[in-house]
Amino acid sequence: MKRSPFAPGFWRSPLRGPWLTSVLGVVLLGGITVLFVTGLVSYAAYNPDLSPVNDKTPDKGILGFYLFAWPTDPHWLYRLNQGVHVTLGITLIPVLLAKLWSVVPRLFTLPPVRSLAHALERISLLLLVGGALFEFVTGVLNVQLDYLFPGSFYPLHFYGAWVFFAAFLAHLALKLPLALRNLRQLREERDDLVPGDPAEPTVSRRGALWFVGGGSLLLFATTAGQNSDALRWTALLAPHGPGDPGEGPNGFQINKTAAYAGIRPADTADDAWRLVVTGRTGIVRLSRADLLRLPAHSAALPIACVEGWSTSDQSWRGVRLRDLAALVGYDDPPDVLVESLQQRGAFRRAALRANQVADPRSLLALFVNGEELSPDHGRPARVIVPTAPGVLNTKWVARMTFGDL
Repeated sequence: MKRSPFAPGFWRSPLRGPWLTSVLGVVLLGGITVLFVTGLVSYAAYNPDLSPVNDKTPDKGILGFYLFAWPTDPHWLYRLNQGVHVTLGITLIPVLLAKLWSVVPRLFTLPPVRSLAHALERISLLLLVGGALFEFVTGVLNVQLDYLFPGSFYPLHFYGAWVFFAAFLAHLALKLPLALRNLRQLREERDDLVPGDPAEPTVSRRGALWFVGGGSLLLFATTAGQNSDALRWTALLAPHGPGDPGEGPNGFQINKTAAYAGIRPADTADDAWRLVVTGRTGIVRLSRADLLRLPAHSAALPIACVEGWSTSDQSWRGVRLRDLAALVGYDDPPDVLVESLQQRGAFRRAALRANQVADPRSLLALFVNGEELSPDHGRPARVIVPTAPGVLNTKWVARMTFGDL
């Protein structure tokens, strides 16, 4: 037996061949395209050019483009987009691993470079494999809230996505015609993936595809439930799945507790806490009692997070953001910078667009589901905005600054 992976007879699996590789490649072609598009949409949801506090990707240049200002309708848009992005990404893991297994002999071919065209293909392949592993690993770690990688998830995942997708497009241009031809053929075509001295088969290629598909289905079944309150108990692989969020009106999922965010009860007590609202006509300081005397409005909105989990619509009640803007001289609501009492962690400050402030469902919420907000849900007051990522729905609000950002 050849013991070196560079030896021609080392890779002997009879499953490898252009047909299996092409099937897996076509599945990834559709899936990765959806992942990239939903990733760009998720990036746009942060309103990255509105304020530097929202965008964690410095020096992005033309890579930070997006085509439209983030809307407020339909109110479930971000929930759907991020649920698809995260659930599909996890579901594709077995397909990605199978695809990498099917082509691994090509990483060990000798000589490593036979021509300029071959060198370009090898470079695109290395970037494709490295980029795919980087994106999927950092994405899964973010979903699991395990930040083992150096630096912030946002720029790492952002730049990694562009490197990976550029390599993916180059590889697609080189291999798609061949892949489609292989799929149309009934007889296996000989190439460098087909072993010259194959081992005895233990499973057919279709059996291998069923195995990969079964793994993907299992991951889907143990992840997708994090987007449904009724099925959340099935999301065994999601950090916001089988955990008990508690009971009662405040019994729905959160990311950060008040204790984790460094919120002290003394800072949120009714006699100590004040909301500072700044705008064209000056500064207004409002106690909780002051806010309760303002006109109250209700909205049914979900919470949806970048990690892919979401809640069903919750019934929020509080003061409209546009009414707070009016208190400091704005009949036509402008952008707003919202600052939290939170002592640590990202997004202690977040910016919202004028269209988000103007939406009548955008609230500084004081109640949820008929009860005062609990400390973990942002008491004494939190922002809730339709279609905004969870981190932009700031909790423990201390200051709101209206105006051009």
